[in-house]
Amino acid sequence: MNDETAVSSNAPAAPTVAAPLVARYAMGLVLLAAAGTFALTMGVRQTMGLFLSSLNTSTGLGIGSISLAFAFGQLWWGLTQPFAGAVADRIGTGRVLLIGAALVAVGTIITPLMTTTAGLIFAIGVLAAGGAGMAGPSVLMAATMRLIAPEKRGLATGVVNAGGSFGQFAMAPIAIALTAGVGWASAMQWLGALVLLALPAAFVLKGNSVSLAKQAAAASGTHALTAREAIRQAVSTPSYRYLSMGFLVCGFHVAFLATHLPGVVAACGLPPAIGGWALGVIGLFNIVGSLAMGWAVGRWRMKSLLALLYATRGIAVLVFLLAPKTPAVMLIFAAVMGVTFLSTVPPTAGLVAKMFGPANMAMLFGIVMLAHQVGGFFGAFLGGYVFQATGSYDIVWYIDIALAAGAALVNLPIRESRPIVVARSAA
Repeated sequence: MNDETAVSSNAPAAPTVAAPLVARYAMGLVLLAAAGTFALTMGVRQTMGLFLSSLNTSTGLGIGSISLAFAFGQLWWGLTQPFAGAVADRIGTGRVLLIGAALVAVGTIITPLMTTTAGLIFAIGVLAAGGAGMAGPSVLMAATMRLIAPEKRGLATGVVNAGGSFGQFAMAPIAIALTAGVGWASAMQWLGALVLLALPAAFVLKGNSVSLAKQAAAASGTHALTAREAIRQAVSTPSYRYLSMGFLVCGFHVAFLATHLPGVVAACGLPPAIGGWALGVIGLFNIVGSLAMGWAVGRWRMKSLLALLYATRGIAVLVFLLAPKTPAVMLIFAAVMGVTFLSTVPPTAGLVAKMFGPANMAMLFGIVMLAHQVGGFFGAFLGGYVFQATGSYDIVWYIDIALAAGAALVNLPIRESRPIVVARSAA
């Protein structure tokens, strides 16, 4: 009998964690708080690539060294999420979001003051990226699923994810305008200050899921899983490992584009403004992709949707490499990639929740996000390293296509089912 689908007849029924939406918050307020926070943190992070050239000119460190700081940020963003998720699950989302937003603001504001690789790694990679991880998708998605009724969670995750996309769409032209008006250093600091607008969301999304799980488990005569038990159960489930492998590839794609798309534009001989507009187009079409995927996860198998998204990315990159490099082609490519950019998040989060329930959702999705950011580290770093060594991004694009094909295939064996045990007997 399959180890992912078998359920002992003597095992207690899985406790249902209530979603106290009606009693505590209106759905719209919850979505506004979560999507707005994601818009601010993701928007600021995803526009940092626009400042790469200015940082290089100001510091003289070289594209490779600066790319290392961005790459470390990708990895650290992922490393913080399982721990931030575990804290949010048990102590409360509000406190985690407060600290996270403050760290993003501080890290972004002090980045222009850094003149060494170590300083950039500290500002971009530790403070800003770590704060964004604390106020990132694992914590925000888990809070949304805790506060919203189960039948609306698919669409809700799409809306929250679209918030991150809208942030990227809105922040790119804002960053361009600020740079033109006050210079790149002040522009970056203004973006950091904007993140503080997310602080009120901490009060809307406060609370934790483990206390609810314990109440439900006590009512059914069981004990809720501890963090260690939940992690052990997850990593022993093959489908969870397949999901993480595919999401690692997603991180490679996203980080490479977010960090190096302006450089790709420059290498193609196009005006620098096209780089900013391309990032904005990715954000705009990501809104469409995120909302469409939030709708689709309740109607089709989530693993099939993920395989389709990864395959689409690989085909889009191949067509882009073969096409003439004109502004129109660049923006069309950005639009296609935008539709698939973060639309992987709703089905990925949905599969984690479907397999393991919402009790440890922030922590378990945070581990999947860690895999995503391991891929992000290589996407950001290899982009700069390969370009500095060869004067071209072509090798990275070929790697990108191969990884997309692999990610599409690895999602197909996933079983969309609950694991054997979701609670242990109180006896």
